[in-house]
Amino acid sequence: MNWIQGIQNAINYVEANITQDIDFEEVSKQAYSSSFHFQRVFSILCGFSLGDYIRMRRLSLAGEELSKGKVKIVDIAMKYGYDTPEGFSRAFTRFHGITPNEAKHGGKVKIFTPLSVKLSLTGGSKMDYRIEKRKAFKVVCKRKRVGKPQSANATADITALWQEYGADGTLARLIACMPQKTVMKGLLGICFSAELDAKQFPYGIGVEYDGRKIDDDLEVVTIPENTYAVFLSKGKMPDAFIETYHRIVTEFFPQSTQYEYAENVEFEVYSSADTSNPDYQCEIWIAVNEKNK
Repeated sequence: MNWIQGIQNAINYVEANITQDIDFEEVSKQAYSSSFHFQRVFSILCGFSLGDYIRMRRLSLAGEELSKGKVKIVDIAMKYGYDTPEGFSRAFTRFHGITPNEAKHGGKVKIFTPLSVKLSLTGGSKMDYRIEKRKAFKVVCKRKRVGKPQSANATADITALWQEYGADGTLARLIACMPQKTVMKGLLGICFSAELDAKQFPYGIGVEYDGRKIDDDLEVVTIPENTYAVFLSKGKMPDAFIETYHRIVTEFFPQSTQYEYAENVEFEVYSSADTSNPDYQCEIWIAVNEKNK
């Protein structure tokens, strides 16, 4: 199944179950993807999260039903997943700009139509990447469970983590652990996407590990053998990172005849702290599998 059809299947599943409790894991299975990868790509492609899509569709449908004037507000609130009429009223008013009661008595409601995924051919520009096959290796890092990223940009949790580790000296200690000879030349932002739970995943900041003694608050993690697609991102961060990642999910994976996303691990490799430099460069390493031929 191709990626475009997979996303459409997931959207169809959401629409068919819009008044039910929707399990994001089950939605992702419709696209033959992990919850982490599906939600991240969905938000990049659409500009809003899967949760926001479900919320806006429910409020849109609720508005249509109320505008007919034949249903009770409390019944519509319960139908579309709101525990109280008050909570429903607040959400409805934010979305439609009028109250549920006003909608019921002829007020104009907003319509948010279902998504329909279509493939459009654009550009024709070349996207440079290289393939790196690495045996299992170790990193020394400090990691924390953070909220799931909803876009290519770092979440507030991840941004705060980099700031925290910079201020308390953790980044300096990690840099001091960096071997002289290393494949990934810089600090690593490590996305342990295989360890996602319902609400969070571990994100680590670290460097490759050469076996030296480390402080007790740091940990050594073994990264299993993988094949990686490596992309160079050029420009001021985070804008350049967002643009590069958008092209990865909209151009590279949909069009690649050789590789598909592997539910494992991703690395951001930062060569320096000067991320505001318009000529800044970083690398994005994404674990991939070869497609069955």
